[in-house]
Amino acid sequence: MLGLWAALCFGGGLYASWQGYGGRAFAATLTVFSFYFGVMLLFAARGVPEFLSARLGAGAAYLLGAATLFAYLIYAIGTNTFAFSRAGAIAALIFLPLALAASAERQPPGAWQDYLTLAGIWVTVKFSPSHWLWPYPGGRLAYVFTVLLCVNVALAAFVLVRKVPGIGYNIGWGRRWGFYVLGSFLVFGAIAIPLGTGMHFIQFAPQWHAWRSLPFLSIAILFSPPGPKNFSFAACYRICSRAPARAISPDGGPPPSSLASHISPILVFPTGAT
Repeated sequence: MLGLWAALCFGGGLYASWQGYGGRAFAATLTVFSFYFGVMLLFAARGVPEFLSARLGAGAAYLLGAATLFAYLIYAIGTNTFAFSRAGAIAALIFLPLALAASAERQPPGAWQDYLTLAGIWVTVKFSPSHWLWPYPGGRLAYVFTVLLCVNVALAAFVLVRKVPGIGYNIGWGRRWGFYVLGSFLVFGAIAIPLGTGMHFIQFAPQWHAWRSLPFLSIAILFSPPGPKNFSFAACYRICSRAPARAISPDGGPPPSSLASHISPILVFPTGAT
């Protein structure tokens, strides 16, 4: 997991440098991205949530929340975009869900605080003024940073405070998963491309000059957008049903429909968010 984190962050830094970014603002942005992304990958490692809960209890959630806020302050000060209004908004986005989770700590999953927290995370990802919160560099990373921030908050609230059983995610690869992934994409393309072009929702207009950035954009799409969505779907399912989910396939691998939830946050199509 550490090697994956280092390789992706190093590759992203090289690509950004190739695009002309540098200086203190870029260093601060890369540092904060590496931290948020590292937390997301760390919780995909086997046994990490259990270890933190056993050693620190609910205090691990508050420590993660404080570190998340401190990382934002590094970004804001390093990019010369600090404002008390922005810092206050980020603090509210982090600690209000933690306060709601703490108020329901002794209650079973399904308390009203759980639903309010899930709704708040969804509203934050979809409708928050992300370009205002993350103005550098030109708002291009606003959605990615908002997603990573919300993943950190959701992990702290549902995994470390509420300890909802059976939620979380892992990164892995099993036998015939490549077949499921490729098959899912082909089936989706066979349906969505004709339908989308017929509705004039999409059109075939390849931008050949932009192909050199395809590998890095593919990695960004692969790891960034689905995090809070799949994680929130899993948390919502567990909270609503209070029963373990089971995915069955003949050879023990994930069925195509549940692939994203099994290896989240990996392999879903972008949703058009910016």
